[in-house]
Amino acid sequence: MMLLTVKHIIADFVLQNAWMAHGKDQKKGWALPLLVHCLIHFAVALLLILIIAPKFWFVAFIDFVIHITVDRAKGLCSSTFCMTPEHPWFWTLIGVDQALHHLTGFGLALFMAANA
Repeated sequence: MMLLTVKHIIADFVLQNAWMAHGKDQKKGWALPLLVHCLIHFAVALLLILIIAPKFWFVAFIDFVIHITVDRAKGLCSSTFCMTPEHPWFWTLIGVDQALHHLTGFGLALFMAANA
């Protein structure tokens, strides 16, 4: 779980720039920023998993698919309801997004621990 949490912090906060953060939530032009953002998640996850538990390399692909799905759902909500930081549900949406990413990490960690 720690490995996937570190991955999430690096990919979601350290390596995500404004183009990705804002672009992936737009009505148009969202695909490339979202793809780049999620490929960064994939690359960091794959690197860390190959170092720590290489037999679970495929977990990086699972994380990628779930991450792109969650972020696209958030983007759809954000663009459909014009959720800027001033919107009353903006921070709730961010919180749900982050909770889903952490639950993904928890589930993948349980999977790896159970199959170690």
